[in-house]
Amino acid sequence: MRAVVVSQWGGPEVLTETETDRPEPGMGEILVRVHAAGVNPVDWKTRESGGLIPWGPVPAVGWDVSGTVEAVGGGVTLFQPGDEVFGMPRFPQQAGAYAEYVTAPARHFARKPGGIDHVGAAALPLAALTAWQALVDTAGLRAGQRVLVHAAAGGVGHFAVQIAKARGAYVIGTASAGKHELLRELGADEVIDYRSTAFEDAVSDVDIVIDAIGGEYGERSLKVLKAGGHLVTLPGPDGVPAEAPGIRTGWTLVEPDYRGLVEIAALVETGSLRPVIDTVLPLAQAAKAHEIGEQGRTTGKIVLTVV
Repeated sequence: MRAVVVSQWGGPEVLTETETDRPEPGMGEILVRVHAAGVNPVDWKTRESGGLIPWGPVPAVGWDVSGTVEAVGGGVTLFQPGDEVFGMPRFPQQAGAYAEYVTAPARHFARKPGGIDHVGAAALPLAALTAWQALVDTAGLRAGQRVLVHAAAGGVGHFAVQIAKARGAYVIGTASAGKHELLRELGADEVIDYRSTAFEDAVSDVDIVIDAIGGEYGERSLKVLKAGGHLVTLPGPDGVPAEAPGIRTGWTLVEPDYRGLVEIAALVETGSLRPVIDTVLPLAQAAKAHEIGEQGRTTGKIVLTVV
């Protein structure tokens, strides 16, 4: 099968298309024929240096998958060949989603939501699960709360805006001015141009901050949180400030989550959540996809088509 792997740590040019053996599903696993694979910042961060991800002997890239079940391993009852599924297999272990086939435990996938194609479904898993787990599982989002989402038009951010709104929150997003109209369409109640306005001067009494940027944004975000508020940092532990009195801080790493995928699919099917696709490229242009993503100006998601 065709697969894109990392030949050595480095820039986009180290992404190499190769032929490798098709994997076989083990006990409790399924084999998925990949139709489309999402591209995420963790992909190029690990490609560059390995990052926090435990790599195997041949670094295989990618985690977002949408495709069709080709075969099932022993004990699998959730799916059968022919089912359309989407998921985030094996994260943070290697998955190799930039390939024609992947295997993973069956419950790392859920049925692909109706009403969107494989490109749209491949844009969902890692970013939407990150937003869901940060808001719902970690911060315990409740209706009526005020939520501030940094980088609100990015991969995680645009899903966080929609999920928070669907669960009854008042949503504030930071983004460049050219992305404000889209964020309002997605449900944001307020949008702040981070280039012209310091968000800590414009916002107060926030219950939850989702920080997809890190760095100084953590310390600055403490100023807008009310007592009992929660700052959830996504890029990694380095951007987490020391806890302030009455405010919870911490970082979260997304994990495979069948229940979360089912909830996300339901939101898609009711029209409460939609992936915004920035760029679609064929698998052979994975390096170009990384080049585009690393510029930091993507609105929504980048997706590779495989089949």
